[in-house]
Amino acid sequence: MTQKKILLLSVSAGAGHVRAAEALRAYATNMMTPAGGVIATHLDVMNFVTAGFRKVYTDFYIALVNKAPALWGYLYQITNEAKPDGSMQRLRRGLERLNTKHLLKEIATFQPDAIICTHFLPAEILSQLIVKGGLDCPVWVQVTDFDLHRMWVHEEMAGYFAANEEVAFRMRDQGIAADQIHITGISIMPAFAQQFDRSECALELGLDPGKTTFLLMGGGAGIGSLDKMAERLLGVEGDFQLIVLTGKNTTVLTALHTLSARYPGRLFPQGFTDKVERLMACADVAITKPGGLTTSECLAMGLPMIVNAPIPGQEERNADFLLEQGVALKAFDPVTLEYRIRYLLQHPEKLADMRAKAKTLGRPAAASQVLATVLNATHRKNQG
Repeated sequence: MTQKKILLLSVSAGAGHVRAAEALRAYATNMMTPAGGVIATHLDVMNFVTAGFRKVYTDFYIALVNKAPALWGYLYQITNEAKPDGSMQRLRRGLERLNTKHLLKEIATFQPDAIICTHFLPAEILSQLIVKGGLDCPVWVQVTDFDLHRMWVHEEMAGYFAANEEVAFRMRDQGIAADQIHITGISIMPAFAQQFDRSECALELGLDPGKTTFLLMGGGAGIGSLDKMAERLLGVEGDFQLIVLTGKNTTVLTALHTLSARYPGRLFPQGFTDKVERLMACADVAITKPGGLTTSECLAMGLPMIVNAPIPGQEERNADFLLEQGVALKAFDPVTLEYRIRYLLQHPEKLADMRAKAKTLGRPAAASQVLATVLNATHRKNQG
């Protein structure tokens, strides 16, 4: 019996790419192949680059999307339209090669049977390496949004995993062969495939399982004026509860605990948790930024959304998809958000329709399907 070694490569520019890789690693733990088990190792590419490159690639990205989202949207569009063989693209790829030598050494040491990239950077680096004959290992790509940016598309990839039919269509339009495209959804943690008892989860938090419940999410860092947003929403008339997830933002969490004293039994602040799925099981609507991973988790739980101020670029594309499918409403400022909340409270039939559609769209087993596809292809290659 031999174990297949799968290497998962992500980039910590935003949390979604890392979470997708971790989801694949979690599923791989209990998977078996005809030849034996699976060893899945997850590496953050940013741990194997120079400090300067890491600062530009991650810190600059996070600062840009938070402080100058319009500029990020412009960059997203022009890089999507840029010619792959243009001078700026060649310069960028050259800088990537110079700054990722340690990563390539780590890959050579690991000797994986297959590699899955949940970010376009490692896919691009490894594509160049394969073209030059420096890597003899199948490399797969998990796209982590409901959109396809040109930077995800590279030569010599073994296959691509798409969130839906539209993304697959865009892949084919970019020249990717149809038999290389697999519509699996976006990889999310096994917990989101479980069935939860709402009453049980609600009692853990002291919630009333019979009340309409909104879940306001600020991401892992608790980005946004969550305390001010919560105070405004709690001023809305109606019999509802509000859970606010602040992530690692302890300042906002403290402010929310102070606010909760004014609204006993209505406001439930929560700090960082690895049990988001249990909070979602208590909720009727999630108010969230429309990242690919978070929205995929919501869909897997059959949870409708109000997508809150999506940044230009991939979040806007994600939001467009969710709105078109009837599983989300959009709020671009606090006034609009209050209006959406009031509307859903007054139209429970709309909420019921959104929930039914969300359940239909959810792909909770995406990560399992991605791994099965990769392992089956690896087995066939070895047999051949």
